[in-house]
Amino acid sequence: MPIVRRDSLGALLLACLLTIASLPGHAQEASTAAPAEPAGTSTTEPGTTIPVDAPTDVVALRLLPMTVNELAGEADGWIREIQDRTARIVDLKIAITDAAKDPTRTKALQSDLAALTESRRAVFKNFDHLLVSWESKGGNAEAIAGHRKFVSALRADELKATDKGTLLTSANEWLVSKDGGIRVAWHAIGFVGALLLIWLLAKLVSRLVHQAVLRWDKFSTLLDRFLVRAAFWATMVVGTLTVLSWLGVRMTPILTLLGGLSFVAAFAMQSTLSNFAAGLMIMIYRPFDVGNVVTVGGVTGKVQAMNLVSTTLLTGDNQVIIVPNSNVWGSIITNANVRDTRRVDLAFDVRHEDDSAAVQRILEEVVAEHPLVMKEPAPAIHINEMTATAVKFICRVWARTEDHSAVFWDITEQVKRRFDSAGIPAAAPTPSASAS
Repeated sequence: MPIVRRDSLGALLLACLLTIASLPGHAQEASTAAPAEPAGTSTTEPGTTIPVDAPTDVVALRLLPMTVNELAGEADGWIREIQDRTARIVDLKIAITDAAKDPTRTKALQSDLAALTESRRAVFKNFDHLLVSWESKGGNAEAIAGHRKFVSALRADELKATDKGTLLTSANEWLVSKDGGIRVAWHAIGFVGALLLIWLLAKLVSRLVHQAVLRWDKFSTLLDRFLVRAAFWATMVVGTLTVLSWLGVRMTPILTLLGGLSFVAAFAMQSTLSNFAAGLMIMIYRPFDVGNVVTVGGVTGKVQAMNLVSTTLLTGDNQVIIVPNSNVWGSIITNANVRDTRRVDLAFDVRHEDDSAAVQRILEEVVAEHPLVMKEPAPAIHINEMTATAVKFICRVWARTEDHSAVFWDITEQVKRRFDSAGIPAAAPTPSASAS
């Protein structure tokens, strides 16, 4: 019995020693069984459901069904991943500083830093989409603002603390990356091509609008030009905004900015808005059109062009006068070309001792012989006034509107010659206001 007990005790003691001796080996094996995660590997933090390195379109789709509370938890998990990658970036920067005397190791560390920085930049982009989705669904505004401020600070510090070598390495890797320079280049080419197509589409739309306007006699040339330009620029603006949205540009801030600028412009440009409203009224009611001779605001000239702000007139002596539309619409408008026919008024002064019958006969003959004078309405030639020094004859004839000036000057010249032949001195006729 004692021998058996000693042998059993020895065997038990030997087994315990072997077990203790084997513990370090098992611990080391266990530690090598799970290697450390390499930098930049796609991960899913505890409490999150979307990998932080997932493609942007995948992230956008995965965010759609998530609730506000789920998005809040997702944001917290992503912040922890951003913090972890930032810590690794800091460690690499310290290592680069320590290895400054070893160019080979420094270059390798800079390459690792560039890759890790690029992966974190992709996380930043996806995180922006997450915050937008969270905000649009009524998330905590203070928490969202805090996350954005944290990410903005990291981005700013990253640029300040990065050395030139790392920046060059990052730039080179970004240029040849499918998600970096190559993607931007394709987007730029697509944007330019899309703008060209939009320009062609805008030209087509404006041409269709012009053809549609030509079918309506009620539309003036001014309104036609305005509608064509409005159609062109409306197509360009809508098309450009659509392309920017397709490229992933957030349109909400742009539209908000445009709305704010429009509100400010409405107060700062009240006089311009007044001209704008007057221009619309002129185009709608059509008191004149391009090519008409008008008198507006004390200025007489031919209408050359008009926009929503001003009207351009060309005077008889070839001066260009630009009149604000508010002055045009707010004053009396005289249009000499709105009718097909116009009356030509001429007045001639002769002496009391001259033969009035001869003067009457000469005027009637000149008028009857002129090819541009209309037979109907019939010409009217009468003594209009007698003063102490002269007898005033008035001669009123009708002509087509485009022949008005020619008839006025032709009759004046011919009457002068006939008076000279008859020995009747006469002063030049007094032109009417519309004879220019």
